[in-house]
Parts: sequence; C-alpha cells; structure tokens
Amino acid sequence: MAIIEDAKILFGDWITAVAAAIDTAVGRVVRPRQVQLVEGEDNTFTATATAGPKGAVLPDAVFRLANGHPEPALSADWDAALRGSRLDVLLKPDQVLLRSLDFPKRAVDFLDGMIRSQIDRLTPWAAGDAIFGWSPPAELANERIQLQLAATSKARIQPLVQFATGLRVASVAAFAEPAGGEGGSARIKMFETSLQRTAGQRIDVPRLLRLVLLGGGLATVASMLVAAYLGSGLDAEQQQLQRRITERRAALRLNRADGGSALDLLAKRKQTTPSSVIVLEAMSRVLPDSTYVTEFRIEGDKVQVVGLTQDAPSLVRLMEQSPQFSQATFFAPTTRSQNDPAERFHIEARLKPYFGSGT
Repeated sequence: MAIIEDAKILFGDWITAVAAAIDTAVGRVVRPRQVQLVEGEDNTFTATATAGPKGAVLPDAVFRLANGHPEPALSADWDAALRGSRLDVLLKPDQVLLRSLDFPKRAVDFLDGMIRSQIDRLTPWAAGDAIFGWSPPAELANERIQLQLAATSKARIQPLVQFATGLRVASVAAFAEPAGGEGGSARIKMFETSLQRTAGQRIDVPRLLRLVLLGGGLATVASMLVAAYLGSGLDAEQQQLQRRITERRAALRLNRADGGSALDLLAKRKQTTPSSVIVLEAMSRVLPDSTYVTEFRIEGDKVQVVGLTQDAPSLVRLMEQSPQFSQATFFAPTTRSQNDPAERFHIEARLKPYFGSGT
C-alpha cells in the first residue's frame, strides 16, 4: 500500500509540474493585460493599465478599498480591463518592513529556507502570518553577500486578493519598493498568486493530461488484445502449415522407400523406356534397302511405320524376328495406287526393352 501511495504522490507531482510548464509556455505566447495598482494615503489606490489590444488607453482610476470592494465603483471599461489581467500592487513603503541582511556567500542556494526559518525573529510576524521577499544578493568582502528583506502582514494583502477575485483578475502580485529605488527593477516581489486562467489558458491541463494518459493506456490494452487475437490465429495457421509440410515429407520418404531414390527411378525409366534414336536405328537394320519410310511414330511401347516397299508381308516377318520388336501387324490396309512405284504399308509393332549388350 505504501508503494501505491508513493506512486500516487509522484504521479500528482508530475501532473502539477507538467501543468505548470504548459501554463508558463502558454502565458509567454498569450500575455494578459498588465494593470498596476499603487497604494496611496488613507487606503487609496491608483490603477494604471497598459494599452489595450486595439491601442485604447484607459484613464487612471482612483478609489478606496472597503472590505475588498472599490469605492466608488469602477467603470465598465475598467471592469473589462481588469478581467483576465495581471495585477501588480505596489505597497506603501511605510506598510512594509525593510531590513538589510548579510549571509555567507555559500548560503546563496539556501536563502529561502534560511530566511523562512528566521522570519519570526526578523519581523513582528510568524512565518505563516507574513508575506516576504528579498532583493537579489550583492557580493561583499570576505565571501559574504548582502540583500534587503521586505515583509508585511498577510492580513494586509487579503483585501487586495478579495478585490482581484471579485473582478476576475488572472493573477495578483504585491511588490515593495525600497527607499532610493528607481523603477520596477528595484522592486521586491513579496507575494504572487494565480486566481484564474487567462483566455488562452482556460484548458484544464491536469485533467487533459489524465485523459491523455488514460486514453494511451486504453489504446495500449486494446492493441495488446488485438495482437493476442491475431497472434493466436497466425499461430494456428503456422501449426497447420507445419503439419502439412511434415505430412508431405513423410509421403515423400514413403514413396522413396517404395520406389527407390529419384536417381534409381530415372535409371529404371532409362532401362525400361526405349530411346527413339535406338529404335530408329534398329528399324533401319530390319527393313530392306528397297523399303522407304515416310512416317515414323513412337507412342508409349508401340512404334508405327508407314512407307513404300515391294513386299509388305515380308516386313512383318522381318520385324518379328528382330529382338527389338514383337507383335508386328498391319494397322491399316496395304494399298498400291497407279502413281506409287511400290506398295504403301502401315505396320505397328510393340517395342521390347532390349537394346543389345552393354545397355
């Protein structure tokens, strides 16, 4: 459980840091209108606004604060100018406690903690009841630095925060100006808070980040489920294909065992199938010189010979006597036309797988 709580805290801190970074980036692009509020005598304030988006300049407004409400009430133009603006309040010097402090130079990285721990000793207020800030440290001799502390009561700033909240100001900051200060560069910021987002920052960044992370997580889970489903289908197809390959290999091995190797099969076919050249040569030895062959066909284990001869029946006898032929017969009638010098014969015989010694 402690691990889960730590993870929640880290996640919340990360969301806050990212949201602050996004707000800062957006704030640099979309800058709110700046309004300066200078405190005068008897709780009066003078408001000065920078030029508007259309170049319009508002006249300064002077009013008193009574319980966080301006008296007299501000005009509609000023209400519109303050809405979503950045309000910088310059407090009266006599309302701010200013003290000069010096520290060792090595303490420059720990000034916040050191000053906060001693604020009740340095000011009349406790750390929780005061707002304070300090000027940039200046180097002194002997490895020391000097700065000026500015502090005032938190109750002093509450009416200003109430005033800014009622007019929907985007942010409010309180400054003190030391004696002899020249312009804003010498001012010391004691307080700053963001009240609402400006027009360009109205997006709820933390909520948006949570939705994006949730959407990313759901998309990851969905992709994993789809991948698992498709992967199971591919595994089944792969197993089926592997099974078919195994069966085919087994069938090939079985055929090889039954009929011998492919080389043996070729050798057997060579020994049992007659060669056309050898059959033709054997036929030329059997037929007499007075016989002319016009057609010669080999179909499987049969040979058909068509040609002209003087004595067709003798050809059947000669082929029967040959060791290469058997069952010689006429497959068509023997004819003799007026233009033929001899008889036209059509003889068919079976081939024997014998081609003499050494074959």
